Amino acid sequence: MAEAVGTGKDFLTAVRERRTIYGISQESPISDERIVEIIREAVKYTPSAFNSQSARVLVLLGEQHHKLWDLTKEILRGIVQADQFASTEQRINGFRSGHGTVLYFEDMTVIEGLQASFPSYSEHFPSWSQQSNGMLQFVIWTALENEGLGASVQHYNPLIDEKVKTSWIIPQSWKLIAQMPFGKPTAPAGEKEFKPLEERIKVSK
Repeated sequence: MAEAVGTGKDFLTAVRERRTIYGISQESPISDERIVEIIREAVKYTPSAFNSQSARVLVLLGEQHHKLWDLTKEILRGIVQADQFASTEQRINGFRSGHGTVLYFEDMTVIEGLQASFPSYSEHFPSWSQQSNGMLQFVIWTALENEGLGASVQHYNPLIDEKVKTSWIIPQSWKLIAQMPFGKPTAPAGEKEFKPLEERIKVSK
């Protein structure tokens, strides 16, 4: 039986409270089954251009989550200067200390198929797929926050692309877009400044 939704916040409250959280622990206020259920619902119902459904997701938990950040650390060790690596290692260890990671991909065969079927829109399909993937990231991020988890979005692609594909047998057509480490928050988000909405929104009647 599926677990009941935790806090029951209204949508805009959840949107407002979704923040970038770097301090995360291995604990989770909800079960792994609930986490996967949230992600499945988000993947199913997040919109996409032409209903392409080109987004793909890999959910890493436990040792698989640790494996991702261990291999990321080793790749970066070979790139970052030795005297600057300590801060990089600290950040990677922070992500590793979480409960899991969501990897976001786009299946390029779907996008290329749409380009062939609708040549007049061909140039737009890659950007439309990115927009849809961004919506999926936001839906999952907000839904996890609503259940008491903190998360952030990272972009270590394309440095880790090939290692990820070989380590988890990912099809070559899947293009890695982002990584989302998550876990129980151990520190609040930092202060955030907002530009005046009057400069960002126009209303015409």
